Formats: sequence, structure tokens, C-alpha cells
Amino acid sequence: MAAPARTEKREIGVREFNFVWEGKDKSGKIVRGELRAASQAVVSTTLRRQAITPVKIKRQSLRKGGSVSEKDVALFTRQLATMMRAGVPLLQAFDIVGKGSTKPGVTRLLTAIRTDVETGSALSQAFRKHPIQFDALYCNLIQAGEQAGILETILERLAAYKEKILAIKSKIKAAMFYPISIVAVAFIVVAVLMLFVIPSFKTVFRSFGAELPAPTLLVIAVSDAFVNYWYIMFTIIGGGLFFFFYTWKRSVPMQIVMDRFVLKLPVFGDVLRKATLARWTRTLSTMFAAGVPLVEALTSVGGAAGNHVYKMATQQIQNEVSTGSSLTVSMQNTNVFPTMVVQMVSIGEESGQLDTMLGKVADFFEQEVDDSVDALSSLLEPIIMVFLGVVIGGIVIAMYLPIFKLGSVL
Repeated sequence: MAAPARTEKREIGVREFNFVWEGKDKSGKIVRGELRAASQAVVSTTLRRQAITPVKIKRQSLRKGGSVSEKDVALFTRQLATMMRAGVPLLQAFDIVGKGSTKPGVTRLLTAIRTDVETGSALSQAFRKHPIQFDALYCNLIQAGEQAGILETILERLAAYKEKILAIKSKIKAAMFYPISIVAVAFIVVAVLMLFVIPSFKTVFRSFGAELPAPTLLVIAVSDAFVNYWYIMFTIIGGGLFFFFYTWKRSVPMQIVMDRFVLKLPVFGDVLRKATLARWTRTLSTMFAAGVPLVEALTSVGGAAGNHVYKMATQQIQNEVSTGSSLTVSMQNTNVFPTMVVQMVSIGEESGQLDTMLGKVADFFEQEVDDSVDALSSLLEPIIMVFLGVVIGGIVIAMYLPIFKLGSVL
């Protein structure tokens, strides 16, 4: 009768927490452990049923000791898949991975999941309690693996999927970090020049008693504006950036506009489009290979694409496929997929190897992202050098023009 009561509590949304406990068993030996429950009273009752006299029970926050990153989830999935493939029981595998982790947050997360599984929950249900770390795609695949009896195979595919998606994200971040960091450094250097260096030159130029060149006058005027209104400028820039990113993160219309805009950027747009296509095809290939029905799989694929243009296109594809259209025709109707992708999907549908063809498309675009990022780095270096030369070099030359003019007069 205990199991139905526990299920009923979970259905009505009772919140559970992680508790670290210490107690004595029948022989008087000190034992310790962790338990997930709704309150200390529930932990105490559970321990007494196990013939353990509780001495100390302390609630712990899952966030204490560091958050759980996507890389941690990918590593845990790979380790769990390897151990299950080797025949290690599921609960024992959780113990091994949890104790082997150097991050307390990961250990507590795995302990909480292990406790849920040990008390009768399905693995997919235990994962669904932690939506921040395990998204709908992850949980749906685990559920499909449990139902089909191929959990270790699904875990291996999930691990490979997570690793490839992380590799793409790291490439994109590397490509974006370099120019952004250079622009930030250039802004700081220009601000220092305007606030501290140019005012010193201005004092020197006053003693010349001669008319200053136009570039010098322009730089001095900008410097005066910086000195007199620097707090307003920094407030406007900082507030504008905060408002922009705040709105971008929380406003769906803003996200749609920005996602369309970034795909049209001259250089970065092509890289981002290839990365989005790689994620889209890799996700659909993984879901389809796991036996998830196509219409149901498309729900997770749209969210995993990471771009609202392809998310809306996926919703359109899902609606058309659910009414009887083929995946190939539905993708053509969206006008956002390259011809090569559509043709490969067509071959996959005709041959009954859709997951294999989608996997090959994903491999192709992942390689394209790698090559594009390498080419982008080589292209950006001279552009950034020219940018720094024009901005900072122009300021320096403008300030030295009066000195050169004075030297020619002397």
C-alpha cells in the first residue's frame, strides 16, 4: 500500500529535498547516507523502518557545491552507458559514478535520482524531476529505451549526441569569443585614452598658441564629451546592453527577430546556419534511431535546433507530417533547408534508412562547422588588425599631428 500512496503524493506535486543522515544500526555501528524525501520526519520514519536509529538529519540544497553543466551530464551519460554495457546493475552504476565525481552538485543529483529509482520510480521519471539538467529530449529517449529494453544502447546514443552537440557549441563560442573580446579591449583602451591621455595632450597643445589640425580638434572634442559625460555614456551603454539581453532572453518575438537576423549576417550567419542544421539532423537521427515516432520526435527536434526560424519550420513540418505528407515534401515547403539535406532525407525515406542518412548529414555539417570556424579565425585576424589600427592608430596620429606640424615650423 506504500507505493500507491507515494505515487499519489508525487502526482499532486509534493516537493522533495535531499537529506544527509547519520545513524546507528542494530549492532550500534555508525552508518551514513543520503535520502530524498519531503521532510525530516519522512526521513526519520524511513530509517526506523530499516532498523536504523537516526542521530543527525540535515537537509542539503542540490545547488550547494556547484551547478551541473551540460558537460557533466554528457560525461555521466557516457559513464553510465559504459557500465551498463559491461553488465553493472543500474543502482550500482549510479553509486560508482556519483562517488567518482569531484563535483558535489553532480554527486547530489545522482544520489537523488538513485533514491527515486530505488523507491520504485522509472529512470525516465526520476530524470524528469530535474528538467534543468535533463531536457524533454533526454527523458523521452530514456523512456523509449526503457520500454524497448535497449536502455544501454539509448544511453550510448545519448552520450554520442551530447558530445557532438557540445563540440559544436564550443566551436561556435570560440568563433564568437575572439572578435567580441577584441572589441571589448579596444573599447577599454579608447576609454582610457579619452579620459586620461588626451586631456594631458590638450594641456600641452594650449601652450602652442597655434591652430590645431581638424583631426586633433575632433579627437579633443570627443575626449571632452567623455570627460564631462562619461557616467551618462557608461550608463546608457550598460543599460542598453542589459535591456537588450534581458529582452532577448525573455521575449519570444525578440528572439524570433534576432534569430532571423543572425542567420543573415555576412560571415557568422553561414556558420550559425550550419551549426543549427547539424543539431537539427543529429537530434532527429538520434530520436528516430531510438524508435520514437516521427511526429513525436519532431517536438523535441524543434526545441533542440536552438533557432526559432527552424523551430517554427519544424512545427510546420510536424503539422504536415501528421496529416499524411512525407517528411521530404514537408521540409521542401518550409524553404529553410538546403537542397542537399532534402535530397538525403528523400533517399532515407525511400530506402528505409532515414536515421542513417540524417546521421550522415549531421556529420557533414559538423565537419563544415569545423572548417568554417577555422577559416573564420584566419579571416578575422587581418580584419581585427585593421580595425585596431584605424581606431587606436587614428587617435594616436591625430594627437601627434600638432607635434609634427610644430617640428616642421621650427
